[in-house]
Amino acid sequence: MPDQTRAELASRLIPMLQEIQEELGYIAPEAVEWLSEHLGVSKQEIFGVATFYNFFRLNPPGRHEIHVCLGTACHVGGGEKLLDTIREKLGIEPGETTPDGRFSLERVACVGACALAPTVVVDGEVHGRMTQRSLKRLLDRIEREDREAMGGK
Repeated sequence: MPDQTRAELASRLIPMLQEIQEELGYIAPEAVEWLSEHLGVSKQEIFGVATFYNFFRLNPPGRHEIHVCLGTACHVGGGEKLLDTIREKLGIEPGETTPDGRFSLERVACVGACALAPTVVVDGEVHGRMTQRSLKRLLDRIEREDREAMGGK
């Protein structure tokens, strides 16, 4: 669609990408291939739109999704240190999932809980007034619960 502007492409493509992500949890390469053929646009154009908006994921999410708030209040309160703690403990960067598929990490601009800053959202649950120590304890608890759920493995 060479005569189509980037804005027109994005306005058609974004709802389709949202639907795919809602269904699969991320934008799979096969879905990009299908969209490319279906819409008659290059895969590069689709990736360009998908990577421009930070709410699209190009990797499968982990079983436990971690979102670190880096809005103003959280940033001032130590959000970057919390992000560093997760990087160190889990060995992943924002946008990545651990090799075992257990954890994925995202940085977010705001979770709307400024009074509880700094905050981390794990599996949809907001954890406020987090410190590096309390975050490590939270991650340890999740790992322990996962082991117990798997029969102690």
